[in-house]
Amino acid sequence: MKKALVVYFSASGVTARAAKEVAAAVGADLYEIRPEQPYTAADLDWRNKQSRSSLEMTDPDSRPAMAGPMPDLGEYDTVFVGFPIWWGVEPRVVDTFLDRNGFEGKTMIPFATSGGSGLSGTPDTIAALEPGAEVRE
Repeated sequence: MKKALVVYFSASGVTARAAKEVAAAVGADLYEIRPEQPYTAADLDWRNKQSRSSLEMTDPDSRPAMAGPMPDLGEYDTVFVGFPIWWGVEPRVVDTFLDRNGFEGKTMIPFATSGGSGLSGTPDTIAALEPGAEVRE
């Protein structure tokens, strides 16, 4: 491995803890995907069909804005991508990150925190968003 990066989005801190453990285990750099507008508890209420997260997740084209500068992916050959599972896939803010970066020739390894669904269909979703990358589970 040339150099690895662990990229993660965490709404509650659970995925952040997992990402830090992965980064420490593989000696990777760490980058947090932060939405420009942080999520509130009301935004994350999946039982409310009008909550921000519900509206984002029912629109596959939704791309919430990100805060902060993007990492330079040129120095990395392996990128771990961590996130909570929302509605069976990665949150749309992760898709924003994926859309804004090129992963051609890189190995991508998704990992997720979930109440019980595991990775679900996210490796396939990420592979479709990043056809030039090798996506591994």
